[in-house]
Amino acid sequence: MSNKLSPQQLDFYTRIDEILYYKWDPIGVSDGYWSRDEYQSYLPKVYKLAMENDQPEPVAAYLTGISSENMGLPENQKRDMTIAKLILYIKKGLRINEVQD
Repeated sequence: MSNKLSPQQLDFYTRIDEILYYKWDPIGVSDGYWSRDEYQSYLPKVYKLAMENDQPEPVAAYLTGISSENMGLPENQKRDMTIAKLILYIKKGLRINEVQD
C-alpha cells in the first residue's frame, strides 16, 4: 500500500490480509507458510472496496471474480459473501469511518 495509513487503517489492512489467507483461501494454501503471499496482490483492491462501501456486495463480487476468472475455479458466491461480510464487520468494529477527535 503506497499511501500512508493511520495505525487503525493499517490494522484493518492487516486483518484483511489474514482473512484472505486463512478464511477465504480458495486454492487451499493456508496450511503452509511457503505461500503466505499468495493473495496479497488482491489485498489493496479488497481494502479499497471495503473502505468505500458499507455493503458487502462489491467486495464479494470482486472475490468471486478473482477466484473464478483469475484462478479458473468454480464460483463460490456464498463463501465470498461470508468473507465480505466478515471484512465489513471488522471495519465497523474498528470504527474506521468515524471521525477521530
